[in-house]
Amino acid sequence: MQHFVKIIFLFVSPVLPLFFSSCKGGEKDKGKGRGNAPVVVDIMIASPEPVRNILEVNGTVVANEFTEIRPEVSGRLTYLNIPEGSPVSQGTVLARINSADLAAQVAKSKVQLDLAEKTVDRFKQLLDVSGINQSDYDAAVNQVNSLKADMVYTQTLIDKTVIRAPFSGVLGLRQVSPGAYVSPATILATIQQTSQAKIDFTLPETYGNIIKKGLVVEVETDAAGNERGRAVVLATEPGANTDTRNLKVRALLQGVKSNPGGFVKVFIDEGKTRNSVKVPANAIIPDDKNNQLVVVKNGKAHFVNVRTGVRESDMIEILDGVQTGDSVVVSGVLFVRPKSDVKINSVKTQAQLATDQSKDSSINK
Repeated sequence: MQHFVKIIFLFVSPVLPLFFSSCKGGEKDKGKGRGNAPVVVDIMIASPEPVRNILEVNGTVVANEFTEIRPEVSGRLTYLNIPEGSPVSQGTVLARINSADLAAQVAKSKVQLDLAEKTVDRFKQLLDVSGINQSDYDAAVNQVNSLKADMVYTQTLIDKTVIRAPFSGVLGLRQVSPGAYVSPATILATIQQTSQAKIDFTLPETYGNIIKKGLVVEVETDAAGNERGRAVVLATEPGANTDTRNLKVRALLQGVKSNPGGFVKVFIDEGKTRNSVKVPANAIIPDDKNNQLVVVKNGKAHFVNVRTGVRESDMIEILDGVQTGDSVVVSGVLFVRPKSDVKINSVKTQAQLATDQSKDSSINK
């Protein structure tokens, strides 16, 4: 029996090393084959596209024209014609202030002027025959001119006692009654031109370069009903507010109606003024210091640092790090290693990527 076992051992022992060595080599070859297999990925060709970045700011509706109706002189109201809430035309007489004393002053000046002009005529005749000095004649002429100037001044005061509508608009609520004594500090009523409304809003000075005359912005005047219109930028303040560092903008409201003083929301598409490369959010590899993308060059994967900008739902704007025409990996990112071989399965467009992401979102829901 021992002799038989010895014969078997002598027969098998030369074969075992060959068996184990072949197995070991097979495993190495298998692992090597797996490591060299290229990763299959989908890519997109980087190309600049419009970026949609909506800024939402608050604004206030203002009348196209607005003023407080005040008298220019003090006195008692003798006439008051302010139909509250009614439209009036420019130049309509709204009120009169007692001007009897001023009218009497004008009448007095006329009498004095008539006498002064006669005196000048007599002095002129005497001056022609050297009956008086030139200085006496000049004093008489000066008296005539002075009286004329006084009459013009008094007539101006009389004109100020008549209060007229400065422009066509709608009158507000009356603040005084007939017979009241008023002064330049008294507000009789307000008048607003509501046929065309404007909006005033502010935004950070960072976005001052996008606000230009003629820019069209969206305006929401009724948050509950989601009523939206448009407004065309008229002008901006030349300087920013030193306290808030904001710019004040005024725009002409179109398409909707709103009462002056009303609250509105203004939507500005900040991105329409520039084009940038956009990639899917899941193509970004976050890092402690940088965000990275995988770019395919000559069949190999290259990791590049990128600077991101605005995010639009599932797409992210790339400000720096990727050039137009680069092949950006959009699927299979987790399986790619630096400098590893990759195999391109398909080239996706942004429309296809958006469709794929919508399907994924529907499945996840």
